[in-house]
Parts: sequence; C-alpha cells; structure tokens
Amino acid sequence: MGSPGNHRRRRAAVAAALRSADLQALLVTDPVNIRYLTGFTGSAGALLIGSGSGSGSGSGDGSGDVGGTGGDDPASALCTDDRYALQAAEQTPDLALVIDRTYELALLPSVRGRCGFEADHVTVARSRLLTAAAQDAGFALVPTSDVVERGREIKDAGEIALLRRACAVADEALARLIQAGGLAVGRTEREAALDLDFRMMRLGAHAPSFATILAAGEHSAVPHHEPTDRPLAAGDLVKIDFGAEVAGYHSDMTRTFVLGRAADWQRDLHALVLTAQTAGRVAVAAGADGAAIDAAARDVIVAAGQGEYFGHGLGHGVGLRIHEAPALDARSTAIMRPGMCVTVEPGIYLTGRGGVRIEDTGVVRASGPDASGYEVLTLTGTELLEL
Repeated sequence: MGSPGNHRRRRAAVAAALRSADLQALLVTDPVNIRYLTGFTGSAGALLIGSGSGSGSGSGDGSGDVGGTGGDDPASALCTDDRYALQAAEQTPDLALVIDRTYELALLPSVRGRCGFEADHVTVARSRLLTAAAQDAGFALVPTSDVVERGREIKDAGEIALLRRACAVADEALARLIQAGGLAVGRTEREAALDLDFRMMRLGAHAPSFATILAAGEHSAVPHHEPTDRPLAAGDLVKIDFGAEVAGYHSDMTRTFVLGRAADWQRDLHALVLTAQTAGRVAVAAGADGAAIDAAARDVIVAAGQGEYFGHGLGHGVGLRIHEAPALDARSTAIMRPGMCVTVEPGIYLTGRGGVRIEDTGVVRASGPDASGYEVLTLTGTELLEL
C-alpha cells in the first residue's frame, strides 16, 4: 500500500491542512484512515498527528514530540493495544508507538492548543468522553470532517497499481467461472457466488470486496440482492456485482448475462443500459462534475422512458473502501481530478421480470487512452453473453 516515505508524505499533507484550519493536532480514529496514513492494518487504535507548528503536541517546548517509543516522526504517534504491539512495530517503524487500551485517551496528554477529531467516525458517547478529557487537560477539541478523506480521493501510482491488480483478479476469476460452467442451469445463486469468491481468493485476493451479489431471474431486479438457494434456470438474466480486495484496495464490477438464448426484451434492456454506461464513461474527464456525469448516463435511460427504473446514483469512488468519495449522482458537487478512481454503473430494474446493471471501475486521467480521459481497469467485455 505504500512505503514509510509515502505514509509520511500523507501525514505531512494532513499537517498542512491542520495549519490552514488553525488546528495544532488531529486525532485519527477511523481504521481505514489510520491504515492510509501509517500502513498499520490492526483493527483497534488511534493516531495523533501534530501540525508541525510547534504548539500542537508534546511538552510545549516547540519540539512537537508526541511521546511514545521509537520512530523518527516526532509529530505523530500511534496508540494500539498489546494484541497489535509487534504488528504495529513492524508496520510503522517511523512512528512513536504507545501501547494502551484507552487508545486516543492515552494520546491526549500530548495535545496542546486546538485538536481536531474525526466527527464522522466517533460515537456520541465517545465524543462526550473525549470532550470531558480535553476540558480536564485544558485544550479545545474541535470536530472535523474529511480531513484525511480529501487526500484519499487522489490515488498515487502505487495505489493505482493495487487497484489494477484487484480488477485483474476479478476479471480472471469471472472468466474462469464461466469457462468452468460455474453458471450452469441447476446451480444455486449461493453456490455460484461462493465459487466466484473462492476463485478470487485462489488468484490472490485477501477477500471479496463485499458480499458478492449474484441474482438470477426476477432477483436480478433487486439492486443489492443477497444470493439464495434459488436454482439458475434457462432464460434467466444473471446479474453479478462483485470485486476483489488486494492489499486493502477494492475492485467493483457488474456484468449481466442470459442463460441460454436471450429474449428480445432482455437484449433491448441490456443494449439500453450499455448505451447509458458508454455515455457515462465518455463523460468522465478531469474537470467534469459528478452531477453532470450522472446526467449523461441518466438522460439516455430517461429518454427511453425507463428513468423511473434507475433509482441509484451512477457511481462512486473506490479505494481502501468499496464506497468512498467522490460520488457520481444528481447531488454531487465533486469535480473530477486526475488520479480519482470511480465506478460507472447504470442499471434498470423491472420488478418481477429482471434487471440489468453494467459497471466498470476506472481512473480519471489528464489524457486517457480515449477522448474521455477515463482509463477503465475492469477489462471483462460488456457485450451480452448468452451462456
């Protein structure tokens, strides 16, 4: 996911944001953000980042030292518990390390001035506890939002390489599933989904990106259907939404097939969704806004009289989380920038009959392989396959 140098650069970017906001430190408690900033993959901990202003942490002598043991970054300290002591020491050799089950509470004595905390990731009860502790220690605790997430929106070359690998694993697993007859009539949705998951893990995935959606027949009209013991049947639309997690980074892809010969309405539905998806992909470009990209695809479906059956946004960011900023939907104000990784996934869902969704993961480029500036990472063909 990155070297200590990369993690330190990310923390330096956060420190710069803190100085701009007149904050002397930030308590990071979201495990995903901690991983992004340090490389630590444990599930429990807290990270304190000083602003580097000389007044945010430490003894107040201007050194900025947050305490702890080890490390060569005196402006940051990681606190975890004894279950992860060895892991943290190995994964974060550049950080001061504190072993204490009170996590962020153990870091508060190092704070001076105004300290931000991740309001979106702290419960009301924990917020009250932290606020009381801050008052006792004589500093101000300030709620913040998206300080780290704003940096995560733009992926560096190493992150894009991991996303590319995650997409390649998903592509290959699906190809092998189809080649092996894994979507044969008579298999259940659950059996086929587990088969696909196993193939991804055999190919190097740490885990599926999320619970695989494999929906057959009328179930394909449910956007986030959970696989059941319903057998696959001839004539079914089969919608598969899945992905692979590689080194913490996720892929996301949806393809829709027909078991046997497709009916005219199934071909027409798939063709309409594919036309909309193509329009959405073309609209993704540096400088475009998320709402306009959504509209480019949605307008195709609305013009065909099917707008009421496309009820979700066009896409979302992908990275250390399967759903993250930026959003591509009607309310989005996000402006696309090179290095953003987003999905494009229109769908039409006809209750009681079936649905089609086509989804790709790709990277916004300053100048891509096509005029859109959108490099698609999921390479499985989007044509309608009759299996």
